[in-house]
Amino acid sequence: MRVLLIGVLAAVAGCGSSAGGSSSDGPRVVATTTQLADMARNVAPNADVTAILTANTDPHAYEVRPDDVKALAKADVVLRSGGETDEWLEGALESAGVSDDKIVDAGAAAGLEGDDPHWWQDPRKAEKAATAIGRGIEGADPGPYVEKLHALDRQVQACIDAVPAGERLLVTSHDALGYYARRYGIRVVGTVIPSLSTSGQPSAGEVDALVKTIRETGVKTIFAESSVNAKVEDAIAREAGVTVGQKLWADSLGPEGSAGGTYIDSIEANTRALVAGFTGAPADCTFEDA
Repeated sequence: MRVLLIGVLAAVAGCGSSAGGSSSDGPRVVATTTQLADMARNVAPNADVTAILTANTDPHAYEVRPDDVKALAKADVVLRSGGETDEWLEGALESAGVSDDKIVDAGAAAGLEGDDPHWWQDPRKAEKAATAIGRGIEGADPGPYVEKLHALDRQVQACIDAVPAGERLLVTSHDALGYYARRYGIRVVGTVIPSLSTSGQPSAGEVDALVKTIRETGVKTIFAESSVNAKVEDAIAREAGVTVGQKLWADSLGPEGSAGGTYIDSIEANTRALVAGFTGAPADCTFEDA
């Protein structure tokens, strides 16, 4: 993806930063994703955190803007998610002159598995990422937030365990919940876009094959994602005779105050949505802060 650099070099010395920032006298932190920005604000409340991606933005389709490069040039710390999610960052880092010692690779800390960049869907990996973020930001204290993530993992497990294993059948927009599925014993039956990215579209043959699989396996619900258009999901559900569940927070968090407004909120909301879709009944899940 190309970096739009017109006027950037002259503008770097100017004032202002991109949207998604907060006003603070603490360390200036730029995070590529909404998940990383939320984690940074929790482990380092003193930091001035700017998120490059905004709520409900698809990271796979993002093109870096001049304002992003300006923000990177002023950053004390840059948080990257790793893998294909923010591979568009490379050219911007070079243009902004960001040195390697300022970069925290949260994906590397979390432990990416193969080519799948969606590590944040496993709260245990989020614990590792939050710890690394805390180490990278002066004055941060990741301990209390990591405890909350540890409690979140236990509570999600308890909620999913209440669903019979044979009913935990997952179909999503794209292959974004693999970490979550492996952690909590969920079978990924298929995805509308057969890819780890949203950049493609399914062929007619792939759609027909997915409809057949949905019917044969007894899937009750398919799940669209908050950052994608759900027209194809709706059509597949009609053809297969199943329902479309509540949208999942997969690649992005939601706006402040929404069900997916924070990382923890997003995992809780996804869990409730999945359990309701698997069982056909409202989820009886209990989530409490550590």
